[in-house]
Amino acid sequence: MNKGLNMQVNVSDERKFNRLITAVSIVIPVVVAILFGVKIPNVEPLSFLPPIYATINGVTAVLLLVAVWAIKNGNEKLHQNLMTTNIVLSLMFLVMYIAYHMTSDSTSFGGEGVIRYVYYFILITHIVLSIALIPLVLRTYTMAYLKKFEDHRTLAKYTFPVWLYVAVTGVVVYLMISPYYVY
Repeated sequence: MNKGLNMQVNVSDERKFNRLITAVSIVIPVVVAILFGVKIPNVEPLSFLPPIYATINGVTAVLLLVAVWAIKNGNEKLHQNLMTTNIVLSLMFLVMYIAYHMTSDSTSFGGEGVIRYVYYFILITHIVLSIALIPLVLRTYTMAYLKKFEDHRTLAKYTFPVWLYVAVTGVVVYLMISPYYVY
């Protein structure tokens, strides 16, 4: 009987999390898009932020790889701590990204020829996948939280490469556009 009760609580919790994940996955991109167009008047541009949030992307990529290594070697606690750290880093990135764009004009990529197409391909896939990543990360994390480890592993097989791509391409986009920043 107790196991049945735990199963009902688990299903109820999962439904609540799914509703929250859906809401957050819609609200974050919409709010970012709205705030991207808002400029705070009479403030100094936060032009020091792009290298910081690019570094956060790089650290996230490394920590994702270490987290996979940790879980493959049976260190569940280290894996959990690293993944929680990655979520915190992602939130820090998001806050800095919004703050930068609310205080600074967007920087145009100045490259020409094929490199321009490469840059925009990387940028567009980075943006699209970063939006898709929100529900993937939240759902994968929720499955671990609910101790549904088989579902967690199944989702993580998709979440990990997408998250790694977004983290790495965040660094690449920064490196490609950094010569065109106005400081």
